[in-house]
Amino acid sequence: MRAIRPSTAIVNQNATRTLPPTAHTAPGSPSSGASRAPRARPDSQRATASAPADSGGRAQPRRGLVGAHPHVRVEQFVPAPTLALVHLRASQINGCSACVDGGVKSATKAGETAERLATVAAWREAPYFSDAERAALALTEAATRLADSTDPVPDEIWDEAARHYDEPGMAALVLAIAVVNVFNRLNRVTRQPAGAW
Repeated sequence: MRAIRPSTAIVNQNATRTLPPTAHTAPGSPSSGASRAPRARPDSQRATASAPADSGGRAQPRRGLVGAHPHVRVEQFVPAPTLALVHLRASQINGCSACVDGGVKSATKAGETAERLATVAAWREAPYFSDAERAALALTEAATRLADSTDPVPDEIWDEAARHYDEPGMAALVLAIAVVNVFNRLNRVTRQPAGAW
């Protein structure tokens, strides 16, 4: 196991970043899906350049989609069993034994079936997953294997996920995939063994 020196982690807690506004639907996609390409909104819907002020007149940082409220969790937009499958599949791809081990244990405690856990690596051929879970798993695989293709997340994969998840759901799903990949990499780099937690 490798030790991490706290002094090597530098975090700027005052930094904020906003994303450009996006349309709620892509042409030809259902109205509940999240669009892929940003489109301009009418001036009346655009965010203003100034951030809202607090009671003391100081500007407050804008909050992102999931950070709009301190108690907002991705489980509010994507079912917890789906997030567990996403966690497990990304961890399998990245070879993070600590995350696979922990993911299986926590999913089992939450009531996930042995059949689903045993077949998540072969989800395309297994009959245990819903269409929404399959879409989330396809997006997970594509977003985890970014270097494997010149178009790592093809429109077909994105559009299928957007059929099942609205815009906040897609944002939560992408965020969850990204967070799992970060922790997989941290655990692999620092050689965290399975069962150590």
